[in-house]
Amino acid sequence: MKLSIITINYNDAAGLERTIKSVLEQKTGDFEHVIIDGNSTDGSKEIIAKYAHHFSYFISEADHGVYDAMNKGIKNATGDYLLFLNSGDALFNPDVIEKVLPHLIMHDLVYGDLYIVPTNQPSFKHTYPKSLDLTFFKQTSLGHPSTFIKKELFEKHGNYRTDLHIVSDWAFFLKVICVGQATYKKIDMTISRFYEGGISTTANNLLNHKAEIKKVLLEHYDLFNSTFDALLSASQENNRIFGQVDSQLPLVTTNQYLLKILNKIIVFMAWILKKKRS
Repeated sequence: MKLSIITINYNDAAGLERTIKSVLEQKTGDFEHVIIDGNSTDGSKEIIAKYAHHFSYFISEADHGVYDAMNKGIKNATGDYLLFLNSGDALFNPDVIEKVLPHLIMHDLVYGDLYIVPTNQPSFKHTYPKSLDLTFFKQTSLGHPSTFIKKELFEKHGNYRTDLHIVSDWAFFLKVICVGQATYKKIDMTISRFYEGGISTTANNLLNHKAEIKKVLLEHYDLFNSTFDALLSASQENNRIFGQVDSQLPLVTTNQYLLKILNKIIVFMAWILKKKRS
């Protein structure tokens, strides 16, 4: 089996069914689907039972958090590559997996773009860069619903840290790419819809999010410095201002292609204005 799609869930029956349906809609069936449930009490177990014959493995038992559940998924997956499509998230369209499979050959990580669905704002596409470095990871991370990870990376570098409750996937990407020199490839397509509202996007957890990032940088890489706070604050403030001015600005500012077009329009308009004045 080349690909394992891993879905973890806890008390999100509606989101779980949305995720499962997006997987079942795929044009190809050349993958397996693994379900890890944290002993939900909201009807999620009934959803799992409803679709059980579509899963290669499923379990519902108490766990020690998001990353403990994701590690269970890693343990029980048989694919060469893993995609973490957690409860509530959905594959972008029915031919995503069919188009991605040919790319899962040489590189340790294959990733595409992510369509973000905020709780109270218009949706937009987040475009990731083709080149990943420390500067990128000091500001953000790859989205796990849009990143296909070779399973061997977990065998080589270890699973997700369970002492981190929010940024363990970020810490993993930082370790394998910036330190471990894992190979990667960006593909020009949108992989999944990511629905905000989880632990990493809840306002109450922003301070914990920042504290965990500092912890990782200080503990393992000695990469934290006084500019990090300013960099992170500036990035968050820019996003806030963009959202207030125009809800579509995040789409423009995260898409290099659109930025190039916008710059050309500005240059052209400036040229016209100069001609008129002369």
